[in-house]
Amino acid sequence: MNRTDRLRNKTAGKALRINESARAIEKALRLAGVPSSDKESFLNWAVVSLWDTFKEERMNKRIIIENEIRQLGLRFPNGTVNKEYSVEFELPTDKISDIRIVGAEELGLTLTVGDGGICSLCGKPTAPGDFSLRLLYKTVEGEPVSELVVPVAFNPDPRSIWKNNKTKPGIPYYKPDTDSEYIKVKAGRDGSQRKDIVAASKRGRSHAHEGKARDDHFSLYHCDESDWYILAVADGAGSAKYSRKGSEIACRTVIDHCKSLLIDNPEFEASIREYEADRDNQEKRTNLTRHVISIIFKGATTAHEAIKKESARREAETSEGVRLKDYATTLMFAVCKKYDFGWFIASFWVGDGAMCLFDAENKTAKLLGTPDEGEFSGQTRFLTMPEIFRDPDVVSKRLRMAIVPDFTALFLMSDGISDPMFETDKNLNDYAKWEEFYNNLKAGFPDDDIDGVDLSDDNESSKDQLLGWLDFWSPGNHDDRTIAILY
Repeated sequence: MNRTDRLRNKTAGKALRINESARAIEKALRLAGVPSSDKESFLNWAVVSLWDTFKEERMNKRIIIENEIRQLGLRFPNGTVNKEYSVEFELPTDKISDIRIVGAEELGLTLTVGDGGICSLCGKPTAPGDFSLRLLYKTVEGEPVSELVVPVAFNPDPRSIWKNNKTKPGIPYYKPDTDSEYIKVKAGRDGSQRKDIVAASKRGRSHAHEGKARDDHFSLYHCDESDWYILAVADGAGSAKYSRKGSEIACRTVIDHCKSLLIDNPEFEASIREYEADRDNQEKRTNLTRHVISIIFKGATTAHEAIKKESARREAETSEGVRLKDYATTLMFAVCKKYDFGWFIASFWVGDGAMCLFDAENKTAKLLGTPDEGEFSGQTRFLTMPEIFRDPDVVSKRLRMAIVPDFTALFLMSDGISDPMFETDKNLNDYAKWEEFYNNLKAGFPDDDIDGVDLSDDNESSKDQLLGWLDFWSPGNHDDRTIAILY
């Protein structure tokens, strides 16, 4: 049978079916007693009535499904721009199809419809504000697309609120907004690795927002001749107009003072060895303490006098009413050296922040002092306060000496880091918090796109990594951030 014959047969079959339907309708009309004169008008009425009934029933099915979905009470929680957003909800997918949310993609969100009607809306919102997302879906074939408006709000990314205005170069005691340094110490003659030093300092968001200078400072030194390490960190008081200079003078002065006494000091080194050989000998302890006072405590007092001298100089040259407290700064510094019996560390600390010997292997964290405040809570004590050195217990309060077999890292940090990382002074004495801090330092904060710091030997790029790490986000903590690490 050719194609023409097939088409002819198909047409004939269709005509036969139509004729059969027409005869069936004629028979039904005759049995119902419909007169021939009324057949056409009756059929027109019947078709229109049935069509209207069909449409009404179809619409009612759609309305029932729409009401069912409205009764779900679908709500989307608020979110924050640039932060992961995720919400799950359930829809009767056995009754609806072609589900989509209009307006979601424009906001960086993606709708996923899973098994059993479990739906999820996920992504990182890209814009702040109040929005009305339109949930569209199909119910009954032939009915229009149904719609449910679901409101949602996204708060601005807090970081976007902060401006980064550069410090004006012409201000007195101008200081760059960031600083970082790495000191690589060559391996020993036997090829053994030796600890390196890395430090970074970054102007806080509060200062950047107002275009103010960085008040923190650090200084580092390694003496190749004697193998002494010296680290200093200072946090200039935000309320003191020249504290940025005070912190700089404090760090530079103690480094210079200690360096001059540690390049070649056989008596001091002998006192350390003698004390280590007989720690219960009070005379040997007193002798070592005397040397530490001349190096460490004298370094702090020399820094105090250097700041005092600078304030007097500026007052004499400018007559602008400069006072010593205009240079207010905290100060922490430490000198360290490795001997055959272990590490000797001596330190001084006044003010807030944190200085700690961290040992991951032995799970210990030893604070080298105590963060102190003034008469009232939140009022930090500063190196520039003369009463600091008039305290008869100043040596026992502020100086520390320690001999340890080894350690993972020595940390010196301003409160711009210690406050968000530890929150309370009590936590500063909790090894678990230091371990958490150390892990955060190495891993970074992936959710905030902050990379970690690779504290491996001879990694000179660690200074840039550390500077980048200082940009971690912590609500309410926007002070300058400075940290020095011996590792």
